[in-house]
Amino acid sequence: MRADNSSTICVCRSWSWELGIAIGFLVPPVLVPNIEDQDKLAYHISIMFYIIGGVATLLLILVIIVFKEKPKYPPSRAQSLSYALASPDTSYLSSIIRLFKNLNFVLLVITYGLNAGAFYALSTLLNRMVIRHYPGEEVNAGRIGLTIVIAGMLGAVLSGIWLDRSKTYKETTLVVYIMTLVGMLVYTFTLNLGYLWVVFITAGTMGFFMTGYLPLGFEFAVELTYPESEGISSGLLNISAQVFGIIFTISQGQIIDNYGTKPGNIFLCLFLALGSALTAFIKADLRRQKANKETPENKLQEEEEESNSSKLPTAVSEDHL
Repeated sequence: MRADNSSTICVCRSWSWELGIAIGFLVPPVLVPNIEDQDKLAYHISIMFYIIGGVATLLLILVIIVFKEKPKYPPSRAQSLSYALASPDTSYLSSIIRLFKNLNFVLLVITYGLNAGAFYALSTLLNRMVIRHYPGEEVNAGRIGLTIVIAGMLGAVLSGIWLDRSKTYKETTLVVYIMTLVGMLVYTFTLNLGYLWVVFITAGTMGFFMTGYLPLGFEFAVELTYPESEGISSGLLNISAQVFGIIFTISQGQIIDNYGTKPGNIFLCLFLALGSALTAFIKADLRRQKANKETPENKLQEEEEESNSSKLPTAVSEDHL
């Protein structure tokens, strides 16, 4: 059985998703220029949609041909036990009910949704915010978004390596969450200074923690919900992120239109502060780590220690006699 390197696997899985977001920030401003001619604008948009459709079709073909339901050999003892404990009669509804009875997981669903929702709102409205303070910088707005995602990919890698070595899931998640709040505050109060290079630095710093937090949330959820299906827990986190993302995007957009970018970003900061506070109440019930430690070798060693300790009084009494 191989060692459990699930944190690194989760980070690598999130890389492809974040890389797609990075390309989404960079390519559309180049393919669709800011022009007033509606016919030319529609032509450029149609080209972009054809490219997206072609890439999506290619990915669908690769998924059908290459992807497998599960690996030939379980990557860890915990995963092997999860396969053994899985019952064919277990329904999705019963699993979801059990998950929502897990208070730690419910708190994580809320905090993950607040963080990811803030990221979705910020990503969607980034171009509008940058153009408001730096007119004509559509391409640089896309580059700022690219900087956010690339910095987040680096943060995800470093946090994944740290988790594999330290197994400090709650502490790492809490620190990254608080630093996300700090980065968002710095970005909020430096956006209107008039220096585009400052926006690149502050946005990249914020993205290092904000985007880097996303794979941490998935990994922490698996620890809290083992041996439940990882697909169900990840799906609930995604639902929370989408719901909060829609709410935050609409709300922040209205605030920006009526009051400006700073109040809109402060709106997100308030919810990130709430998420940081709720994260502190999550207990580090690392069920998967406990399952990985319960190996046959460890059990045999414990039995030998118990056997030796039971024989010790007899040996002492014989020496005394």
